[in-house]
Amino acid sequence: MATSPNSPTLRSWIDIPPHHDFPIQNLPFGVFFTERRGPRLAVAIGDYALDLYALSQYGFFEDLAELGDAQPRVFRRRSLNGFLRLGRPAWRAVRQRVSELLRHDNHSLRDHEEAVRECLVRQRDVQMLRPVKPNNYTDFYSSIEHATNVGIMFRDPANALLPNWRHIPIGYHGRTSSIVVSGTDIRRPNGQRKGPDEALPTFGPSRQLDFELEMAFVVGQTTQLGQPVPIEQAEDHIFGLCLFNDWSARDLQSWEYVPLGPFLGKNFGSSVAPWVVTLDALEPFRVAGPVQEPMPLPYLQLPGAHNFDVHLEVALRPEGGQETTISRSNFGLMYWSMAQQLAHHASNGCNLEAGDLYASGTISGTTPDSLGSMLELAWRGTRPIPLADGSERKFIQDGDTVTMRGYAEKDGVRIGFGEVSGKVLPAL
Repeated sequence: MATSPNSPTLRSWIDIPPHHDFPIQNLPFGVFFTERRGPRLAVAIGDYALDLYALSQYGFFEDLAELGDAQPRVFRRRSLNGFLRLGRPAWRAVRQRVSELLRHDNHSLRDHEEAVRECLVRQRDVQMLRPVKPNNYTDFYSSIEHATNVGIMFRDPANALLPNWRHIPIGYHGRTSSIVVSGTDIRRPNGQRKGPDEALPTFGPSRQLDFELEMAFVVGQTTQLGQPVPIEQAEDHIFGLCLFNDWSARDLQSWEYVPLGPFLGKNFGSSVAPWVVTLDALEPFRVAGPVQEPMPLPYLQLPGAHNFDVHLEVALRPEGGQETTISRSNFGLMYWSMAQQLAHHASNGCNLEAGDLYASGTISGTTPDSLGSMLELAWRGTRPIPLADGSERKFIQDGDTVTMRGYAEKDGVRIGFGEVSGKVLPAL
């Protein structure tokens, strides 16, 4: 029987420093580009990207029936979408085979010098692309701490949560065209804003630009229109997770707010990390979510552990300055799980498409340093956040770079997500 790719005892013949995000137990998927190779699907291992197209050309996947006749062309694409459509058996077969090839006691790839030179590429030498091409994007609102904080600031402190919040995973449909890969600059948006002491709105650059610390999951299985997904099958439709920053212009958002959900205050840009960590790799890090009271309706009930213990942090670096970590939180705190989000999303027959992105919503904890947005950290500008250079922030300024990182760790194995980063440019 093949050794599980998650086994803590696995070691690779590639030199990987301790506590690296991408050990052999991880093997996240992404897409890179070079002028010579063009776009290639890849797996991250240590500081390298393992070129799956090149690996296929050397015959290392030729006996994988799960790939059918899709290889090698499925690995030479600008997104993971085609690979996702092959289904979970294909995802698992490729991850299992890559794990076998990279193990310290397997010489088939290691001793093939030409294949090693062609298949292993330094991540620093490639351009990472957006991992998927989402036709649809949904942003949820699933942290009870975040929802409570927002309710205290903007609604009634005594009744901070919306009356439906504990009964239904709230979400809205966002815009896919403005989702960009980590490292892409974000332009400060213009829009209508109205301060509390202003008689009329004005138009101009947002004065309250913010980040939102989120995770996103990638849909891996397409469904038919009119076909709900039972909650027991929801995780079968999830390929993996990645870091996500849903940038927000709070002043634009609060002025334009309508029951239909956010509009221009949110759709100017969202940043996604280039590497997608599979749900299979995260299996050892399952944890139970918060107790849900009242009990959700039956179609949202799923016993067992369906949250994941992922440590998260946010750092802010002024232009030319030193980075300051301003928040530390955990994905395991989410009130509504990914399974519940997906099952609810499809419960009315809405069809899912491989490559779709579902973001968690802002992930906030219970302590002042675990809040997932500047809106909360600086409490609507009343408690400025000190930075390492002596300056302060109420919201994000031009030239600031916001970087989010995340990892799960257990039994000496660290499964990292890399980072998602973006620098803010002045408005036009």
